[in-house]
Amino acid sequence: MDPTIGLQLLLVAGGAIGVAAVARRKGWPAPLLLVAAGLLVSPLVPAVPLQPELVLYVFLPPLLYSAAFDSSYLRLRDVKRAVALLSVGLVLFTTAVVGLVVHLLLPHLPLALAFALGAIIAPPDAVAAVAVGRRLGLPRRALTILVGESLFNDATALTLYRVAIAAALGGAMDLWHGLGHFLLAAAGGVAVGVAVAFAMAWLFRHTRDSLVENTLMLLIPFATYLAAESVEASGVIAVVIVGLYLGNRMHLQGFGTRLVSDSVWKVTDFLLEAIVFALIGLQLTTVVQGISGYNPWAVAGYAAAVLAVTIVSRFVWVFVVTYLTRLFRRNDAPTAPQAVILGWAGMRGVVSLAAAFAIPPDIPAQDRAMLLFLTFTTVIGTLLIQGTTFPALIRRLRVSSDREQYEDRLAEAAAQQAALEAGLEELTRLVDEQGEPDEIQKQVIDQLREKSWRRSLSAWERLGGGTGQGGAETPSALYRRLRRDMLQAERQVFVRLRDERRLDDEVMRDVMAQLDFEEAILER
Repeated sequence: MDPTIGLQLLLVAGGAIGVAAVARRKGWPAPLLLVAAGLLVSPLVPAVPLQPELVLYVFLPPLLYSAAFDSSYLRLRDVKRAVALLSVGLVLFTTAVVGLVVHLLLPHLPLALAFALGAIIAPPDAVAAVAVGRRLGLPRRALTILVGESLFNDATALTLYRVAIAAALGGAMDLWHGLGHFLLAAAGGVAVGVAVAFAMAWLFRHTRDSLVENTLMLLIPFATYLAAESVEASGVIAVVIVGLYLGNRMHLQGFGTRLVSDSVWKVTDFLLEAIVFALIGLQLTTVVQGISGYNPWAVAGYAAAVLAVTIVSRFVWVFVVTYLTRLFRRNDAPTAPQAVILGWAGMRGVVSLAAAFAIPPDIPAQDRAMLLFLTFTTVIGTLLIQGTTFPALIRRLRVSSDREQYEDRLAEAAAQQAALEAGLEELTRLVDEQGEPDEIQKQVIDQLREKSWRRSLSAWERLGGGTGQGGAETPSALYRRLRRDMLQAERQVFVRLRDERRLDDEVMRDVMAQLDFEEAILER
């Protein structure tokens, strides 16, 4: 790779992290701020190329895997019908509608390329919508549908895109051939995903090293995606299958693997998402230069029409499907406010741009530039229009998960109580087997009982918002506050002894890690 491109990506990464840090500090949606910053900076800096291979083979696999790994297989199974209707049905519908509209607006553009544009901008990227929805308490069902849609819609769209591009290069569109290619790619992706998932599950059963297991997990999405794409299967579906399967079995791994995995994927997601959304905004100069020969007013009209059709087609599909679901008296139909939320959560992302940049050079340069421009304006338009208004829409419709949160806390408290009773029964059995304990052993046993009761008490206290009667501090909250202050004082002693050369750095890091784990438990 050209060292200049490497330096550019490094600078983009540094700037993106800085912007994302500001967004986190202010409580703003980081994807939107990153895109806006990229748009502002793009005319002032050299062009930063968006390499399709970099997006599809480096950024996409780990982001997909992390989202699938963190998802609930059981919740996705509950909403599988809605996810299928959006990730397959809506993508097909959007591709057809956008393709026909673009062909009417630009008659000189071959129909196959018009449908290719429809496939490019059909799949929404739910990163921004889910981030906002979680922060504002969007109901779990709606979030699950959005996540599930984003996991599978890329596979549908990329397969349609390849069929349309092949037709554009070959001069004819064969519907049945395209359908067969889509089904083979999907089936192949499932087969590769299941094979890799079973192989990795077997391997993890024979490893008990958190460092090795998490290193393997970093390689899994890339290996799975490459394996599927090498046999012309869907790499997206394969990666999602592996992520869902291994995520559902994570309870079988050691505690060290789970603790490290959580941190590793949080850092990975933060870095890759920051770079990806910054790169979207930075393509402004490149995209605009490509259409310099067109009438700017006409081009602006085309862009506005495609953006409007993209947004409206999602609303039409969501509301028609919702109506039909209610007509058949199914109890899983979303409410009207939830349907509005799902309809407005159609922000497009970097996969669409990568697909547009990947249009083969054999396509006429003017047509390629127009497709790229229309993709860019649709991505930016949905992010800035829908993304900025999404929080206000959620608040306006009063779609909240307050009831779910209360039920979650109640279920957690009940589960903690059941687990406490099981743990105490086991403790009693062990004590009975051991015989009469001495004084020191009695103190240890009492401490174990007290710690169990404190955990259970903390779960019940959270039902009241973490405060006691009259807003007073609960015993568990008091314990956590005082213990955190004690831990800070203990750390200062270890640092002082290290500075006085009375304690080695390695020893200090070990004891600091013990205090950090205890504080992490207090925070959770």
